[in-house]
Amino acid sequence: MRTIYLLRHAKSSWKDQALADFERPLNKRGRAAAKGVGRHIVNAGMIPAQILCSSAARTRETLARIAKILSAPVPTRYEKGIYLASANVLLRRLRRLDDSLGSVMLIGHNPGMEQLALLLTQDHDGADRNRMALKYPTGALAMVETDVERWADLQPECGRLAAFVTPRDLE
Repeated sequence: MRTIYLLRHAKSSWKDQALADFERPLNKRGRAAAKGVGRHIVNAGMIPAQILCSSAARTRETLARIAKILSAPVPTRYEKGIYLASANVLLRRLRRLDDSLGSVMLIGHNPGMEQLALLLTQDHDGADRNRMALKYPTGALAMVETDVERWADLQPECGRLAAFVTPRDLE
């Protein structure tokens, strides 16, 4: 079984209009949400074998706040190619993972994260999938379980949505 954790970065700040989108940091609400999601990740035992993170400021800051809560460091790769990537680009990236990894956390942006979560899961996955299809807010985390033997075998609808949590769920 392969497990994929799809985390959309926490809420970012639009305060400094001179900043490029890539450089926007988290706002106060986003910093709190990232910490809450980090606690949830630890409490639920959702520790991935590897993290792939967009190199944008808001994703790096989201990860930094989560990493402070983890009991041990997780091997992490910061990749510019994840920044604003489509679901198909993200799926191709996941297919290139080393098969020794049983799980991965992808930290990125919408609409790609939401579209990838929907692409990998099935329409009949229940209320959480319906809720996810309606809105994949900042700081949301989807856990997708698959039965594929190799990462290269990931296909649309090959997974099951095992969990979907938003910062508001954790308040």
